[in-house]
Amino acid sequence: QVQLVESGGGLVQPGGSLRLSCVASTSIFSVWPTGWYRQAPGKEREMVVSSPDVGGSTTYADSVKGRFTMSRDNARNTLFLQMNRLKPEDTAVYYCRARGIGRNEGMDYWGKGTLVTVSS
Repeated sequence: QVQLVESGGGLVQPGGSLRLSCVASTSIFSVWPTGWYRQAPGKEREMVVSSPDVGGSTTYADSVKGRFTMSRDNARNTLFLQMNRLKPEDTAVYYCRARGIGRNEGMDYWGKGTLVTVSS
């Protein structure tokens, strides 16, 4: 069964940085991590950054452009989110999302999330 495990969240002061990781339990031949989403208290889940196609383009939400950067380690099927110049409004639970490939085609996977709190 495919699992996505996020880590790296925590409490950080405004202006600080965090790096989130998302590790998939299977290789890139079975699941392709597509991006990061977040859900703030009382709000709907929203896309932070998405790159749904292998070798395709990456789209960032306007609110994080220039501050957040997504990267990958395909050998470990791990997705990263480097978050710089964090703001209180970035406070949310951050989720990793992936889509199935091959025998898992059509499947949509989510991690359980990692909490990021930006506060002084």
